[in-house]
Amino acid sequence: MPEFTCLTVTLTDAIAQIELNRPDKANALNGILWREIGEVFRWVDETPEARVAILSGAGRHFCAGIDFELMGAVLDEVEELSPGRREERLRRIILNLQAGFTALETCRKPVLVAIQGLCIGGGLDLIAACDLRYAAADAAFSLKEADLAIVADVGSLHRLPYLIGEGRLRELAFTARQFDAAEAQAMGLVSRVFADAAQLREGVRAIAANIAAKSPLMVRGIKQVLNHGRDHSVADGLDYVATWNAAMLLSDDTREAIAAAMQKRQPRFKD
Repeated sequence: MPEFTCLTVTLTDAIAQIELNRPDKANALNGILWREIGEVFRWVDETPEARVAILSGAGRHFCAGIDFELMGAVLDEVEELSPGRREERLRRIILNLQAGFTALETCRKPVLVAIQGLCIGGGLDLIAACDLRYAAADAAFSLKEADLAIVADVGSLHRLPYLIGEGRLRELAFTARQFDAAEAQAMGLVSRVFADAAQLREGVRAIAANIAAKSPLMVRGIKQVLNHGRDHSVADGLDYVATWNAAMLLSDDTREAIAAAMQKRQPRFKD
């Protein structure tokens, strides 16, 4: 397993537990943490023993957004460049930041996120790239970039319309207002709200264990088909899943799942 500076990572019972570990900074996203997020989800994708991942944050808050030190470092990096080269370099930096969060989406394994306390700005961009979102009752959300005169550029404006609808997203993006866990559940941003952080951790772990017990090949297929379908027409999506199942329906996993159901036992799948 790779070593990380700003993440705590464990792998037990086929579940990769990934925790943002800057609690003294409310897990604000500095350059190291941002880079490591991309690295750890590429590791999850490439590690057969990891069937599902849980993302969480240490301390009171999930993520307070971008660390202002990172913004300062970016400005310092491009300040001395000439016009044209400055803008080109800034664009490359933004694309690299986007890639860090896109790694959650392109990871073939489901990514669940457990949110407590603040989840604002870049934190909201981050959870938008996850597959399943769960929150404690004290969670508070805000698409904060508008208050900083920034157009959110690492995913929320592009992923959230599929989760909460474009009209609601426009209101949140223009106003940057804060909303609570109950509203987040009502709008479809989170699937379930737990009473507190302890119940959140326990509940999300149980959901991850349920997923990890299923055919890994099938679970990976569901994620890839859903991601493809989001970005294509229904006809394209149906064609894609037909091709997928033409290759995968004859797998050992399908035979094992059917045999286990007939024998009234738990199926046993390879990683």
